[in-house]
Amino acid sequence: MAREFIRRESVAQCRPMSWLSAPLSPLLMAASLAIVFGAGIVRGFAGFGFSALSVAGLALIVSPAQVVPAIFVLEVLASISLLRSAARDIDWHWLSWLIAGNVLCLPLGILLLAWLPETPLRLLIGALLLLAAVLLRSGFSLALAPSRPVRLGVGMASGFVNGVAAIGGIAVAVMLSTSQIAPAVMRATLIALFLFTDLYALACSALVSLGTEAPTALLGADTLRWALWLAPAMLAGIWAGQRSFVGVSPAQFRRHVLNLLMLIAAISVLRALVELVGQSGS
Repeated sequence: MAREFIRRESVAQCRPMSWLSAPLSPLLMAASLAIVFGAGIVRGFAGFGFSALSVAGLALIVSPAQVVPAIFVLEVLASISLLRSAARDIDWHWLSWLIAGNVLCLPLGILLLAWLPETPLRLLIGALLLLAAVLLRSGFSLALAPSRPVRLGVGMASGFVNGVAAIGGIAVAVMLSTSQIAPAVMRATLIALFLFTDLYALACSALVSLGTEAPTALLGADTLRWALWLAPAMLAGIWAGQRSFVGVSPAQFRRHVLNLLMLIAAISVLRALVELVGQSGS
């Protein structure tokens, strides 16, 4: 019953409207803002997780295709809003190699999708990340020396996973959590990395738009409408998350991050399983 109500409400919003008007009815818009506010708290505290939590929550209300482009835009805004306070803590040695690995292997992950089914790949990667997070949370220790090969390897793994399943941030967070890096440094480095990867994705989308007759949804008025309405809730959540981060001990931060990683990886696995069941039933 509730799902049918949400579907009817969402369909009703497909009517033409001013781009300054709310994308959804007041009730569903309030639910969307609450989801984005919660995801913003996580982003402000840990430096990652906004996209995964926002898309997972909003997908219960509207089609992911409607909100994913706006979430990309909001991710850039989130990184910019966080970067000023985090810039002094960035580990530039880690960041440079993470960016290099992403540039090298993100296209490889995308290319692999042209040959292999997307959903089983997402299920496999999500399950591996969930297993890694559970092992680390249970006390398993794997101290990675911050050598150049290790940094490049983490970046390449992140880029590959990002290309295949768009959850490269989780892969980075899992691996950085084993490197004994300080919480503030890990958080700041992730914030800077995501700013680069999000701008990279936006640039690629803009190039695709210029190369086609019709503009992509990422650059359309509907994307701007969603971003405009969701941005205040996200920024308020980020503010609350930043305040929560202050004074947290390294042990507490690592525990909270691993709990978050398990949650996001579990959501990724669940979504892939639901898609597989839907495909087998059709």
